[in-house]
Amino acid sequence: MPETAPIIVTATMGKADQAWANALRAKHFPPERNYLQAHITLFHHLPPGHWPEVKTRLASLAHEFAAPDAWLREVMFLGRGVAYRIECPELLAMREELATDLQGLLTPQDQAKPRLHITVQNKVEPAIAKALFAELSAGFEPRSMEIKGLAAHYYRGGPWEPIQNWKFSGRG
Repeated sequence: MPETAPIIVTATMGKADQAWANALRAKHFPPERNYLQAHITLFHHLPPGHWPEVKTRLASLAHEFAAPDAWLREVMFLGRGVAYRIECPELLAMREELATDLQGLLTPQDQAKPRLHITVQNKVEPAIAKALFAELSAGFEPRSMEIKGLAAHYYRGGPWEPIQNWKFSGRG
């Protein structure tokens, strides 16, 4: 039977950054909704029927590019949540290359200009989000972060099912 679950594509973080972001999610994300590891979404909904093409392109990008330089730049207020904005021009360039290759297959959300981020709180009352935004902003200092590779997952309405990961190995 053909796969019907949409494909989500993410960038993967280094161990220290992943642990830091997961700890923030564990502390601030509503527990009944916190069934995912912290993540950096590149595409929200790619058609599963195009998995062979997506897989080939992700493997090629990971092989071609070295791990990109990335920075946590600011705390973002999301209205009903909080995230950290990520600045990573090389990752955006990779995403744009893949989006061009998949033109015609992208949902309106994936056609929009991406805002790379790590969500640490979502779907809470605005006052709770404002309080966390103020707390995290008060001590925030921009810093570098490690992006290790790319990953694909099936979205099945709850926890994501990992499909495959690729580590960056190119020379840029």
